[in-house]
Amino acid sequence: MIAVTGLTKRFGEMIAVDSLDFTVNKGEIFGIVGPDGSGKSTLLRMISSILIPDRGSIAINGVDVQENPFLIKEKLAYMPQRFGLYEDLTVEENIFFFGRLFLLSRRDIRKRLDTLYGFSRLGPFNDRLAGKLSGGMKQKLGLVCSLVHTPEVLLLDEPTNGVDPVSRREFWDILYELLGQGVTIVVTTAYLDEAERSNRVALMYRGRFIRLGKPKSIRNEMKQKMLQVVVNRPKIAEAALKKHEGGKIIRTGNSIRIFTDTVQKTRRHIKQILSNNRVGIISIEEVPPRLEDSFIEIITREEAC
Repeated sequence: MIAVTGLTKRFGEMIAVDSLDFTVNKGEIFGIVGPDGSGKSTLLRMISSILIPDRGSIAINGVDVQENPFLIKEKLAYMPQRFGLYEDLTVEENIFFFGRLFLLSRRDIRKRLDTLYGFSRLGPFNDRLAGKLSGGMKQKLGLVCSLVHTPEVLLLDEPTNGVDPVSRREFWDILYELLGQGVTIVVTTAYLDEAERSNRVALMYRGRFIRLGKPKSIRNEMKQKMLQVVVNRPKIAEAALKKHEGGKIIRTGNSIRIFTDTVQKTRRHIKQILSNNRVGIISIEEVPPRLEDSFIEIITREEAC
């Protein structure tokens, strides 16, 4: 559905996107993750024809984006990080406004309302001002406004950033409903658990894809082992381990994950360090790597090159 060849974009001396080549299949969720400044938003803006590449080409369903930008706009929807909802209009007025931008008749928009309200669950709030919606509901409304013209391709730039966990889950449930209808979805995200739900995921770093594949395949690339320690004083444990234990350390709640090449040696070392700092160990075990763990290891290797 999407074919990108040699795509490059510079801003002065900075290379935002560096000679990218990739394809996105019809009816898949293609996730893009990476640190801030890696080029994710710039890439989506070029695919949507908002930005013009310095070099390379983009085709959507065989149509060249640069040569036919207006034809492309009928086939895709782009939802930026800050979607331009009109907060002094109601939910339904926003939907009609965006529908009319795509030259849909009011009758055609009204035919779509049941479907749009059905998957978004915004029907009971159709007469509420957009400015009075919660963050999660605003994102749903932004998605609905993007879909009013029934696009074939949906581009989402960190759509759940800052949204509560329940709304994030509901948003991704909607994406899977759209996937079942054959919509092709490209989504950038800062959440690695969301990237796990993509059919394929690309790790973007300094304008390039340094990994691209199924989440499970990328997880299996990890060379180091992971030890997970659950403790009763996590902040003290984290500070002590960072001071004495080499390698990367990730803390979530009272759980600390540690990269290691030698599981048994590291386990003994950790027990000694935590004992010296009067930290109680609830459990310590080797665990399978998460996508987040794999990406941290990959980026660490890239920075060392």
